[in-house]
Amino acid sequence: MMTVIALSGPIGAGKSTLTKILAADLGSQAFYESVEDNPVLPLFYADPAKYAFLLQIYFLNTRFRNIKDALVADNNVLDRSIYEDELFFQMNADMGRANQTEVDIYRDLLHNMMEELKTLPKKAPDLLVHIDVSYDTMLKRITKRGRSFEQLSYDPTLETYYKTLLEYYGPWYENYNYSPKIRIDGDKYDFVESKEDQTAVITQIEDKLHELGQL
Repeated sequence: MMTVIALSGPIGAGKSTLTKILAADLGSQAFYESVEDNPVLPLFYADPAKYAFLLQIYFLNTRFRNIKDALVADNNVLDRSIYEDELFFQMNADMGRANQTEVDIYRDLLHNMMEELKTLPKKAPDLLVHIDVSYDTMLKRITKRGRSFEQLSYDPTLETYYKTLLEYYGPWYENYNYSPKIRIDGDKYDFVESKEDQTAVITQIEDKLHELGQL
């Protein structure tokens, strides 16, 4: 049975780590978001107001490609998907980093892409796995992975950006309705460092997949 799992969660939630763990456990292909080779991301962190629109178009394009590939492939796991994309752009727009013309162009493009997905044999993921984390856990993981442009020492105003991002995720998760969904407590379960917690999280996800008839 073909099963598509999409992960969601803020920066530093551990999505890539859990994607790797899940893919190995389920014998799935892992789809990772382009970060290390993203030419726009460092520009955005250096000048968010100038590059917010360009960054979102870059991410939207790569997320669209990944979800198309995932929905027609065999079993697979995505560490982030197109379904989260508007959350980031809406937040940046609310922060004054995108003008109305950019907002209109972005939303029209996203709408066209979502309509295109409806033509695929599988229309959406079978399960969304959302990782909830507190600001402290988020910051600890951001610090550990060491990308210079993500650090508060690089830009102290990132504290506001990160905290605002966490505020947007609650309503986004509640309103997500493309597929069944499950929340993972990323503070309680340190699946990044603890094998025991990895097992607990995998069990939760597998139980949900059994409930859905996907395992």
